[in-house]
Amino acid sequence: MFSRKRILFWVKLLIAIYVVVGVALYFLQDKLLFHPEPLEEGYTYKFDQPFRQLDVPVTDKKNLSIVQFTVPDSVRKGVVLYFHGNMTNINRYAPVAPLFTQNNYEIWMMDYPGFGKTTGKRSEEAMLEDAEVIYDMARLRFPAEKIILYGRSMGSGLATYLASRHSCQQLVLETPYYSMYSLMNYYTKIYPASWLSKYEFPNNKYMAKMIPPVTIFHGTGDEVIPYSQARRLAALSPKARLITIEDGGHNNLAEFEKFRAEVRGLLK
Repeated sequence: MFSRKRILFWVKLLIAIYVVVGVALYFLQDKLLFHPEPLEEGYTYKFDQPFRQLDVPVTDKKNLSIVQFTVPDSVRKGVVLYFHGNMTNINRYAPVAPLFTQNNYEIWMMDYPGFGKTTGKRSEEAMLEDAEVIYDMARLRFPAEKIILYGRSMGSGLATYLASRHSCQQLVLETPYYSMYSLMNYYTKIYPASWLSKYEFPNNKYMAKMIPPVTIFHGTGDEVIPYSQARRLAALSPKARLITIEDGGHNNLAEFEKFRAEVRGLLK
């Protein structure tokens, strides 16, 4: 039999471990959520297709780096604002650009603070403000009905936010989460995500306000964001269509012909 004193000792130890791990998760979550690869100011991108790289001075301490993959003006149908995932920088996501440019859509990608050549302090507010900047830039050249908002993984929070606030042709999400709180709860079930997370990105709340049509791509074999997150998100809006990629993972949907064919269909 354990003595009362010994039981109390183990209870206190477990509480201490719980608190320490919770504090660590709070302060280390940026390192867990984001995996940026900064690039030097003078870095030159090299891609096998026409592009422009822009450095937008948002403030005197903040540069927003944007790469615009272009098509000839004579055949251009519109623009895709592509908000990428949480890894490295634009270099990682550039290989998907031909899927859009070959269908006569420009595709613009921006890096988040600390990623690539974008500077400044990273926060949810800062990322959403940068999304507003690139949308405003697009509206100077394109009518709203020729703007497609595309969010991949982490970027789904930015694309869905914009689509809930601004006019656009459509919203496309690839491997999205229901909300950042929901995703964190999936991984840290014994901790209250609403207390722990510095990031909310409430796709579920944005989806409830959705006006444009929504297409969601998600693989049943996604090892990072469960397929159930996309299924729950799609159920929130009658405007949402969920396209399931059987056995698709988190980073390989572009390898599936079903995915490529559906995207081409969206760009007609």
